[in-house]
Amino acid sequence: MSNKVAPNKVVVYVHGFRSSPASHKAQVMGQRIAALNAERNAGDQYFCPQLPASPNESILLLENLLRPYAPQDVTLIGSSLGGYYATWLAEKHGCRAVLLNPMTKLMPEFEQFVGVTTSFHSDEPFEFKREYIDHLRAMSVTQITRPERYFLIAAKGDELLDWRDMVTHYPNARQIVLEGSDHGLTGFEDYLDDVLAFADIAVPKKR
Repeated sequence: MSNKVAPNKVVVYVHGFRSSPASHKAQVMGQRIAALNAERNAGDQYFCPQLPASPNESILLLENLLRPYAPQDVTLIGSSLGGYYATWLAEKHGCRAVLLNPMTKLMPEFEQFVGVTTSFHSDEPFEFKREYIDHLRAMSVTQITRPERYFLIAAKGDELLDWRDMVTHYPNARQIVLEGSDHGLTGFEDYLDDVLAFADIAVPKKR
């Protein structure tokens, strides 16, 4: 990313494995930013690209998207595998990252996803190749730096990932740990403005 300073803030939602811009969290985030822009006559930008199955291609796509913007103007919002990508990019480029039930390490269970399946929101074929596991392994962040640029929202009710791994992986970062909820983070709407405030976007104060 360049040192060019953008006049507005940039939020990029990084969806999870087999997900898409049609995911509920991505949709409500985009709607909230659009509503705030209308209320404040602002121009904060929101992106949620469809990521390919390839981890390397996903990172390249995201880096190309971010290139015009200064890191201090960018906040990545990564869900599940998207949180893994967002952490890698935040460490590499120095932008902020919000992690929603993020994957923090490569799990042996990923082997079961090798092959052709479909995305959650379409019938388009989705092929996860075995070499992608090595690509993911190469993106591992064993220890974050500058914890102040991270914001974790984790659910104890996550049925796929262990919230305790998430809490441990982001020490000294801002953290909200939800009792219950699930991997999809039901109730995420309640935290939209917290996320956007972290992204340095002006939101109405809570009464």
